Amino acid sequence: MRKVFPDVQSALEGLTFDGMTVMSGGFGLCGIPEGLIAGLRDSGVKGLTVISNNAGVDGFGLGQLLGTRQIAKMISSYVGENKEFERQYLAGELELEFNPQGTLAERIRAGGAGIPAFFTATGVGTLVAEGKEVRNFDGRDYVMETGLVADLSIIKAWKADERGNLVFRKTARNFNPMMATAGKACVVEVEEIVPTGSLDPDHIHTPGIYVDRMVQTVSEKRIEQRTVRQRAVGAAAGSEV
Repeated sequence: MRKVFPDVQSALEGLTFDGMTVMSGGFGLCGIPEGLIAGLRDSGVKGLTVISNNAGVDGFGLGQLLGTRQIAKMISSYVGENKEFERQYLAGELELEFNPQGTLAERIRAGGAGIPAFFTATGVGTLVAEGKEVRNFDGRDYVMETGLVADLSIIKAWKADERGNLVFRKTARNFNPMMATAGKACVVEVEEIVPTGSLDPDHIHTPGIYVDRMVQTVSEKRIEQRTVRQRAVGAAAGSEV
């Protein structure tokens, strides 16, 4: 089956529809599928439920879909870098399902593994557990969380072969491998595509069996939050490092 597509639009063609659920990989701006996110924006699809650790920043990453009001609900663990996310939520314009970060990761992993639900001690006795089943095991309470499955997973990889075997680069791996397993369809944007057989099998992080389509893109590599400090006394005035 041909997995390599010439551009983002063709890679997403036939996979999007209003009201769908999308998993979007990345952590902050690290390892996000920015090209595929822009492709979803340009497709005009709306009423999206998006499962992602966070929602990018204003005007970039998933922040683009918030800006165009294409997202109806977010399932996330962190929203702190996106003012539009905060504004829409506080105004009642956006539904939000908060998850502890480890719980979110495990919900995605469970969905990909075909596990419908699991119990965890995280969140017991807090707002996270409201409305959920709590059960006692060996004298300790645990809250039941459900696995997550999406209509479409969009993820970012560093390198791939033509069969869709993926290699992620350092911390850009984050949520991407588990999301690849938990989407009914998985589209990957990748920085480099090499011939099949070029990758060392021991270095492959996600087998190609989970990948339906790929597109090669050039990453913008923005910095999510730039932190600078003044040079030591004696250095040029006003300079930064």
